[in-house]
Amino acid sequence: MEATPGPGGAGGSSCRLEFAVQMNCQECVDAVQASLQGATGLRVLDIRLDSQSVLVETSMSAGKVKGLLESTGRRAVLKGMGSTAPQNLGAAVAMMSGPSLVQGVVRFLQVSPEKCLIEGTIDGLEPGLHGLHVHEFGDVTNSCDSCGDHFNPNGERHGGPQDAHRHLGDLGNVLAGSDGRADFRMEDSQLKVWDIIGRSLVVDSGEDDLGHGGHPLSEVCGNSGKRLACGIIARSAGLFENPKQICTCDGVTLWEEREKPVAGTGRRVLGQPAPHL
Repeated sequence: MEATPGPGGAGGSSCRLEFAVQMNCQECVDAVQASLQGATGLRVLDIRLDSQSVLVETSMSAGKVKGLLESTGRRAVLKGMGSTAPQNLGAAVAMMSGPSLVQGVVRFLQVSPEKCLIEGTIDGLEPGLHGLHVHEFGDVTNSCDSCGDHFNPNGERHGGPQDAHRHLGDLGNVLAGSDGRADFRMEDSQLKVWDIIGRSLVVDSGEDDLGHGGHPLSEVCGNSGKRLACGIIARSAGLFENPKQICTCDGVTLWEEREKPVAGTGRRVLGQPAPHL
Protein backbone atom coordinates (compact mmCIF):
# COMPACT_ATOMS: atom_id res chain seq x y z
CA MET A 1 0.00 0.00 0.00
CA GLU A 2 1.43 3.33 -1.00
CA ALA A 3 0.09 6.83 -0.92
CA THR A 4 2.37 9.83 -0.92
CA PRO A 5 0.59 13.16 -0.51
CA GLY A 6 2.63 16.26 -0.98
CA PRO A 7 2.74 19.85 -2.16
CA GLY A 8 2.67 20.77 -5.79
CA GLY A 9 6.43 20.94 -6.14
CA ALA A 10 8.87 18.27 -7.31
CA GLY A 11 8.76 14.77 -5.87
CA GLY A 12 7.50 11.26 -6.61
CA SER A 13 6.86 9.68 -9.99
CA SER A 14 7.64 11.50 -13.21
CA CYS A 15 5.11 12.04 -15.95
CA ARG A 16 5.07 13.82 -19.29
CA LEU A 17 3.16 17.05 -19.80
CA GLU A 18 2.25 18.61 -23.13
CA PHE A 19 1.61 22.37 -23.11
CA ALA A 20 0.48 24.77 -25.78
CA VAL A 21 2.52 27.96 -25.28
CA GLN A 22 2.09 31.21 -27.19
CA MET A 23 5.33 31.46 -29.16
CA ASN A 24 5.80 33.31 -32.44
CA CYS A 25 9.57 33.68 -32.80
CA GLN A 26 12.86 32.06 -31.85
CA GLU A 27 13.25 34.58 -29.04
CA CYS A 28 10.06 33.14 -27.53
CA VAL A 29 11.49 29.65 -27.74
CA ASP A 30 14.69 30.79 -26.05
CA ALA A 31 12.73 32.48 -23.26
CA VAL A 32 10.65 29.35 -22.64
CA GLN A 33 13.78 27.20 -22.62
CA ALA A 34 15.42 29.54 -20.10
CA SER A 35 12.36 29.51 -17.81
CA LEU A 36 12.58 25.73 -17.50
CA GLN A 37 16.34 25.42 -17.35
CA GLY A 38 17.61 24.13 -14.04
CA ALA A 39 14.17 23.46 -12.49
CA THR A 40 14.44 20.56 -10.05
CA GLY A 41 12.67 17.44 -11.25
CA LEU A 42 12.08 18.68 -14.80
CA ARG A 43 13.57 17.75 -18.17
CA VAL A 44 12.66 19.48 -21.43
CA LEU A 45 11.96 16.91 -24.14
CA ASP A 46 10.82 19.12 -27.00
CA ILE A 47 9.94 22.73 -27.85
CA ARG A 48 8.32 23.34 -31.25
CA LEU A 49 7.72 26.83 -32.59
CA ASP A 50 5.62 25.66 -35.55
CA SER A 51 3.03 23.94 -33.34
CA GLN A 52 3.55 26.22 -30.30
CA SER A 53 4.09 23.16 -28.13
CA VAL A 54 6.31 22.27 -25.19
CA LEU A 55 6.84 18.72 -23.95
CA VAL A 56 8.47 18.05 -20.58
CA GLU A 57 9.10 15.09 -18.31
CA THR A 58 8.73 16.09 -14.69
CA SER A 59 7.93 15.18 -11.10
CA MET A 60 6.59 18.72 -10.59
CA SER A 61 2.87 19.44 -10.68
CA ALA A 62 1.37 20.75 -13.91
CA GLY A 63 0.49 23.97 -12.12
CA LYS A 64 4.10 24.62 -11.14
CA VAL A 65 5.34 23.95 -14.68
CA LYS A 66 2.62 26.21 -16.09
CA GLY A 67 3.77 28.92 -13.68
CA LEU A 68 7.34 28.66 -14.96
CA LEU A 69 6.16 28.90 -18.57
CA GLU A 70 3.95 31.91 -17.87
CA SER A 71 6.77 33.66 -16.00
CA THR A 72 7.99 34.53 -19.51
CA GLY A 73 4.86 36.61 -20.10
CA ARG A 74 3.44 34.02 -22.51
CA ARG A 75 0.20 32.15 -21.95
CA ALA A 76 0.32 28.38 -21.46
CA VAL A 77 -2.40 25.71 -21.60
CA LEU A 78 -1.99 22.09 -20.51
CA LYS A 79 -3.11 19.96 -23.46
CA GLY A 80 -2.16 16.43 -22.42
CA MET A 81 -0.68 14.34 -19.64
CA GLY A 82 0.90 10.92 -19.92
CA SER A 83 3.12 8.45 -18.16
CA THR A 84 6.70 7.68 -19.12
CA ALA A 85 5.56 4.15 -20.07
CA PRO A 86 5.31 3.38 -23.78
CA GLN A 87 1.54 2.75 -23.57
CA ASN A 88 -1.20 5.11 -22.39
CA LEU A 89 -2.63 3.58 -19.21
CA GLY A 90 -5.36 6.16 -18.75
CA ALA A 91 -5.89 9.74 -17.64
CA ALA A 92 -8.88 11.54 -16.15
CA VAL A 93 -9.85 14.98 -14.88
CA ALA A 94 -12.43 16.42 -12.48
CA MET A 95 -13.54 20.05 -12.84
CA MET A 96 -14.76 20.91 -9.35
CA SER A 97 -17.38 23.47 -8.37
CA GLY A 98 -20.38 23.70 -6.10
CA PRO A 99 -22.70 25.97 -4.15
CA SER A 100 -19.71 27.61 -2.45
CA LEU A 101 -17.01 29.68 -4.13
CA VAL A 102 -14.65 26.70 -4.03
CA GLN A 103 -13.50 25.48 -7.44
CA GLY A 104 -10.60 23.52 -8.81
CA VAL A 105 -9.19 20.98 -11.22
CA VAL A 106 -7.79 17.59 -10.23
CA ARG A 107 -6.12 15.21 -12.66
CA PHE A 108 -5.57 11.47 -12.39
CA LEU A 109 -2.88 9.64 -14.35
CA GLN A 110 -2.17 5.92 -14.25
CA VAL A 111 1.62 6.02 -14.38
CA SER A 112 1.94 2.24 -14.07
CA PRO A 113 -0.45 -0.67 -13.55
CA GLU A 114 0.22 -0.35 -9.81
CA LYS A 115 0.34 3.41 -9.31
CA CYS A 116 -2.05 6.33 -9.86
CA LEU A 117 -0.76 9.91 -9.77
CA ILE A 118 -3.24 12.49 -8.48
CA GLU A 119 -2.50 16.19 -8.71
CA GLY A 120 -4.53 19.32 -8.66
CA THR A 121 -5.31 22.82 -7.50
CA ILE A 122 -8.38 23.80 -5.49
CA ASP A 123 -9.11 27.47 -4.73
CA GLY A 124 -11.42 29.23 -2.30
CA LEU A 125 -10.83 26.97 0.71
CA GLU A 126 -10.41 28.02 4.31
CA PRO A 127 -6.74 27.68 5.30
CA GLY A 128 -6.01 24.24 6.73
CA LEU A 129 -6.73 20.59 5.94
CA HIS A 130 -9.70 19.41 3.87
CA GLY A 131 -10.85 15.87 3.15
CA LEU A 132 -10.70 14.72 -0.47
CA HIS A 133 -12.58 11.63 -1.65
CA VAL A 134 -13.74 9.81 -4.76
CA HIS A 135 -17.51 9.17 -4.45
CA GLU A 136 -19.48 6.36 -6.00
CA PHE A 137 -21.75 8.31 -8.37
CA GLY A 138 -21.03 10.79 -11.15
CA ASP A 139 -24.27 12.57 -10.37
CA VAL A 140 -24.26 16.29 -9.58
CA THR A 141 -27.95 16.96 -10.30
CA ASN A 142 -28.41 17.91 -6.65
CA SER A 143 -24.97 19.46 -6.40
CA CYS A 144 -22.55 17.37 -4.32
CA ASP A 145 -25.30 15.75 -2.26
CA SER A 146 -26.15 13.38 -5.12
CA CYS A 147 -22.59 12.01 -5.47
CA GLY A 148 -23.35 9.15 -3.07
CA ASP A 149 -20.99 7.73 -0.47
CA HIS A 150 -17.24 7.24 -0.75
CA PHE A 151 -16.25 4.82 -3.53
CA ASN A 152 -15.97 1.56 -1.58
CA PRO A 153 -16.47 -1.52 -3.77
CA ASN A 154 -14.71 -3.79 -1.23
CA GLY A 155 -16.94 -2.90 1.70
CA GLU A 156 -14.09 -1.58 3.87
CA ARG A 157 -14.28 0.89 6.74
CA HIS A 158 -13.12 4.46 6.22
CA GLY A 159 -9.39 5.10 6.62
CA GLY A 160 -6.41 7.06 5.42
CA PRO A 161 -4.64 6.66 2.08
CA GLN A 162 -1.78 4.75 3.71
CA ASP A 163 -4.07 2.26 5.46
CA ALA A 164 -4.40 -1.27 4.11
CA HIS A 165 -8.10 -1.21 4.98
CA ARG A 166 -9.88 1.86 3.58
CA HIS A 167 -12.40 2.95 1.03
CA LEU A 168 -10.75 3.00 -2.39
CA GLY A 169 -11.93 6.60 -2.64
CA ASP A 170 -10.17 7.72 0.56
CA LEU A 171 -7.49 10.20 -0.55
CA GLY A 172 -6.86 11.79 2.85
CA ASN A 173 -6.46 15.55 3.13
CA VAL A 174 -5.20 18.44 1.04
CA LEU A 175 -3.69 21.50 2.70
CA ALA A 176 -4.90 24.98 1.79
CA GLY A 177 -2.53 27.85 2.44
CA SER A 178 -3.32 31.31 3.73
CA ASP A 179 -4.47 32.28 0.22
CA GLY A 180 -7.09 29.52 0.20
CA ARG A 181 -5.32 27.46 -2.45
CA ALA A 182 -4.50 23.77 -2.10
CA ASP A 183 -1.86 22.74 -4.63
CA PHE A 184 -1.10 19.04 -4.24
CA ARG A 185 0.42 15.94 -5.79
CA MET A 186 0.01 12.42 -4.41
CA GLU A 187 0.43 8.81 -5.46
CA ASP A 188 -1.85 5.89 -4.67
CA SER A 189 -1.40 2.17 -5.33
CA GLN A 190 -5.04 1.16 -4.69
CA LEU A 191 -6.91 3.62 -6.90
CA LYS A 192 -7.04 2.90 -10.66
CA VAL A 193 -8.07 5.42 -13.31
CA TRP A 194 -10.21 2.87 -15.16
CA ASP A 195 -12.29 2.28 -11.99
CA ILE A 196 -13.15 5.91 -11.30
CA ILE A 197 -14.08 7.42 -14.68
CA GLY A 198 -17.74 8.38 -14.44
CA ARG A 199 -17.64 8.74 -10.65
CA SER A 200 -17.11 12.00 -8.76
CA LEU A 201 -14.52 13.79 -6.67
CA VAL A 202 -15.54 15.81 -3.60
CA VAL A 203 -13.63 18.18 -1.31
CA ASP A 204 -15.00 18.75 2.18
CA SER A 205 -15.12 21.68 4.57
CA GLY A 206 -13.05 20.08 7.32
CA GLU A 207 -10.17 17.75 8.06
CA ASP A 208 -10.61 14.03 7.50
CA ASP A 209 -9.64 12.27 10.74
CA LEU A 210 -8.74 9.16 8.68
CA GLY A 211 -11.03 6.97 10.76
CA HIS A 212 -9.24 7.58 14.06
CA GLY A 213 -11.16 10.51 15.54
CA GLY A 214 -13.51 8.62 17.83
CA HIS A 215 -16.55 10.40 16.36
CA PRO A 216 -19.52 8.27 15.20
CA LEU A 217 -18.75 9.43 11.64
CA SER A 218 -15.01 8.72 11.84
CA GLU A 219 -15.24 5.22 10.38
CA VAL A 220 -17.93 6.29 7.90
CA CYS A 221 -16.52 9.42 6.26
CA GLY A 222 -13.75 10.74 8.51
CA ASN A 223 -16.07 13.36 10.01
CA SER A 224 -14.76 15.87 7.47
CA GLY A 225 -17.80 18.13 7.35
CA LYS A 226 -20.03 19.27 4.53
CA ARG A 227 -19.25 18.87 0.83
CA LEU A 228 -17.92 22.13 -0.59
CA ALA A 229 -17.26 21.32 -4.24
CA CYS A 230 -17.41 18.33 -6.55
CA GLY A 231 -16.92 17.28 -10.13
CA ILE A 232 -17.54 14.29 -12.37
CA ILE A 233 -14.35 12.37 -13.16
CA ALA A 234 -14.11 12.24 -16.95
CA ARG A 235 -11.59 10.75 -19.31
CA SER A 236 -9.02 13.36 -20.33
CA ALA A 237 -6.60 13.75 -23.20
CA GLY A 238 -3.35 11.87 -23.07
CA LEU A 239 -0.21 13.05 -24.79
CA PHE A 240 -0.82 14.32 -28.34
CA GLU A 241 -4.54 13.47 -28.11
CA ASN A 242 -5.78 17.07 -27.94
CA PRO A 243 -5.33 18.89 -31.28
CA LYS A 244 -7.83 21.61 -30.31
CA GLN A 245 -7.10 25.16 -31.44
CA ILE A 246 -10.65 26.53 -31.68
CA CYS A 247 -13.52 25.66 -29.34
CA THR A 248 -16.27 24.03 -31.43
CA CYS A 249 -18.98 25.25 -29.03
CA ASP A 250 -18.53 28.98 -29.63
CA GLY A 251 -15.59 29.54 -31.97
CA VAL A 252 -13.25 30.83 -29.27
CA THR A 253 -9.57 30.20 -29.92
CA LEU A 254 -7.40 28.37 -27.42
CA TRP A 255 -5.73 31.63 -26.38
CA GLU A 256 -8.96 33.63 -26.19
CA GLU A 257 -10.54 30.91 -24.09
CA ARG A 258 -7.59 31.16 -21.70
CA GLU A 259 -8.92 34.60 -20.71
CA LYS A 260 -12.68 33.89 -21.02
CA PRO A 261 -14.95 33.40 -18.01
CA VAL A 262 -16.22 29.86 -17.49
CA ALA A 263 -19.78 31.10 -17.95
CA GLY A 264 -21.97 34.18 -18.05
CA THR A 265 -21.18 37.50 -19.71
CA GLY A 266 -18.66 37.04 -22.48
CA ARG A 267 -19.43 33.35 -22.87
CA ARG A 268 -22.27 32.04 -25.05
CA VAL A 269 -22.43 28.53 -23.61
CA LEU A 270 -23.17 28.28 -19.91
CA GLY A 271 -21.44 25.65 -17.83
CA GLN A 272 -18.73 24.86 -20.38
CA PRO A 273 -15.55 24.12 -18.40
CA ALA A 274 -12.43 26.04 -19.30
CA PRO A 275 -9.73 23.55 -20.37
CA HIS A 276 -6.83 25.61 -19.06
CA LEU A 277 -7.78 25.37 -15.38
